[in-house]
Amino acid sequence: MIPLLQAAATAGTHPLTGTIAEWVWLVPLLPLLGFVINGALSLASVFHAGPGDPALAHGEAHGVDDGGHGHAAAHDDDAHGATGDDHHPVVRHRFAGVASIVGPGVLILSFLLAAAIFLAMRGAGEMTAPFIQRYFSWMPVGDMHIDAAFQLDQLSMMMTLVVTGVGMLIHLFSVGYMQDDPGYPRFFAYLNLFVFFMLVLVLAGNYPLLFIGWEGVGVCSYLLIGFWFSDKVNSDAGKKAFIVNRIGDVGFLIAMFMMFANMHALDFTGVREGAASLPFGGIVVTTICLFLFLGCAGKSAQIPLYTWLPDAMAGPTPVSALIHAATMVTAGVYLIARTNVLFSMAPVAQLVVVIIGALTAIFAASIGLKQWDIKKVLAYSTVSQLGYMFIGVGSGAYVSGLFHLVTHAFFKALLFLGSGSVIFAMHRAYHHTDNHDDAQDMRNMGGLKQYMPVTFWLMWIATLAIAGIPPFAGFFSKDEILGGLFARAQHSTIASASLFGIPGSGWLYFAYLLGLVAAFMTATYMTRMMIYTFHGPNRTGEKERGHLAEAPWIMTGPLVVLGILSAIGGWLNLPEFAPLGRVGALEHWLDPVVGESTARVMAGAGETSASLEYTLVGVAILIAVGGIALAWTRLKPESLVPKREAAPEEGFEKVLVNKYYVDEIYDKTIVEPVVGVSRGLLWRGIDAGLIDGVGVNGSAYLARFVGWIGSQFQSGQLGTYAWVLVAGVLAVLGAFSIR
Repeated sequence: MIPLLQAAATAGTHPLTGTIAEWVWLVPLLPLLGFVINGALSLASVFHAGPGDPALAHGEAHGVDDGGHGHAAAHDDDAHGATGDDHHPVVRHRFAGVASIVGPGVLILSFLLAAAIFLAMRGAGEMTAPFIQRYFSWMPVGDMHIDAAFQLDQLSMMMTLVVTGVGMLIHLFSVGYMQDDPGYPRFFAYLNLFVFFMLVLVLAGNYPLLFIGWEGVGVCSYLLIGFWFSDKVNSDAGKKAFIVNRIGDVGFLIAMFMMFANMHALDFTGVREGAASLPFGGIVVTTICLFLFLGCAGKSAQIPLYTWLPDAMAGPTPVSALIHAATMVTAGVYLIARTNVLFSMAPVAQLVVVIIGALTAIFAASIGLKQWDIKKVLAYSTVSQLGYMFIGVGSGAYVSGLFHLVTHAFFKALLFLGSGSVIFAMHRAYHHTDNHDDAQDMRNMGGLKQYMPVTFWLMWIATLAIAGIPPFAGFFSKDEILGGLFARAQHSTIASASLFGIPGSGWLYFAYLLGLVAAFMTATYMTRMMIYTFHGPNRTGEKERGHLAEAPWIMTGPLVVLGILSAIGGWLNLPEFAPLGRVGALEHWLDPVVGESTARVMAGAGETSASLEYTLVGVAILIAVGGIALAWTRLKPESLVPKREAAPEEGFEKVLVNKYYVDEIYDKTIVEPVVGVSRGLLWRGIDAGLIDGVGVNGSAYLARFVGWIGSQFQSGQLGTYAWVLVAGVLAVLGAFSIR
């Protein structure tokens, strides 16, 4: 067994051998080290050795990390430590300074190392084979030999840069946002551990190791979403995320079992080679892909397993940004891209992915039209945008789906962190005036552009990017997805397949139409969010306005970086009609990983004509502009009143506010029956009734009854015992003597 901290030899000669790429194990190890240090600080802050004289301990109050909100505004879902005043002084965690260095510091180092490895890959020339480092034999069982191995290729490198880069900015933002929280080191410990597992997920060289990272981010999401666990709503949201994801994980496990049973391999290289033995479009490869997609639907919040993601807003805003922007929710998109060779051989499974993605995109977008919580708007926006990514990778346009994953990481992180700055300012203002209004409800905001001009302009950049307005990043990636989908509806293996008796081309055109409608809704609800938050009169309160201000630069600085990336991120993969820059840079980069599968899906079809491409681009721009124009002309922020004065919604608006009552339907049809069966049959019937009642207590009652019978023959009088003995002897003698 080779020790983990020693560089492992890579089979054969590879261009990256002997370069800094051999230190790839250090990229995830640094966040893990941060978790250990911050975790130790968190435990040390609540450990107090007993005094020599126990009497001295009476009346003392100890403890820094109370695990809850502390002095924060606990009446809101996203309560964090707002800055104090003279009446309510804030006491920062005694290890806050160390945690502020270690938490973001390990991510900065990890990102710099990832960037250096990327430069080494660029300098290595054409890299057609992955660079695999095997550290030790993990599961050598019979015919199954699974190594603890990392794989560096163009796809894993892209994901590593996104995770460490965006994660680094979110960690820096958290220094300011969580500065006064009593659980400060514990927060950074969880955040570091989350990034560690996500890096294991994207760097893993086989599916079991990927699954370790997959489950790890699930555990960390439970810890982070329920970070303020003293409030039941937060702990329930964490449990919901954990349980719903377990449903999808069953599908992932079954898919791995089927892979090994049919291809005798679970490493990526072995599965790619073994796929050649499976028939194209056969039931085996289709079933494997469908079970994999079940796992993706859970992790990446697709219908019907999307309900956990909006509830994840119970966690601190940096958690929402990290989960929604660059890490956990994109794991499903990454998994399909990583398994592109199998999906390209299963057109029916690809149709299912595209249809579910399109339905999720429009369904979540419609809910976002009527949400008032600024984070809930962004949450349903994430669910909708994930639908677009699945349309891309599901239709075999793997580069387009991954391109949108990258640009979405930029503008969605900016939107979430920007909303965090707004919530931070609102909490600070309310804290000064002892106001207990909802700091996340847009009806309590308005006119914030004059108090937070930097955040205002940066969030507008992100809004235009997600709406699909050129030349911002989201325009290029979303247009590539819709254009690729339209092209595949004409000539592809997916168009030649059928589902429920309907040709694949019909399904793809239907998905394209849904994508356009969802894009229109996206532009509308995002513009609505900006209008109600930053434009019109201020509804925060007259006393509170004097305390509204821009967040500290430790929070605003990461927003500026993300704003630049949201504006120019589209240059990563410019289309043919773009006048400047390198055309298709990301496509060329990812070609060694997904190029063969993309060609298989296209079945030799030629490129889309220039006239058709311009038409599709024009339609996409008109859709985006139309959504913004509709919101701008129809919405009147002047007529909006604060939440406490607002009338309840009625009709279809009430349905949208209540999210189509999907959670309630799940509760009535699934949760309550399961709980009822568990409580009535399993608990009261089997556990309490059969096991405890009949088994444990029943045997005790039987022993007691037998003992009672015996006790009736025991009077304690010696004379009685003598007469009974004589009578017994006479009875025995009589039995043998009387014939």
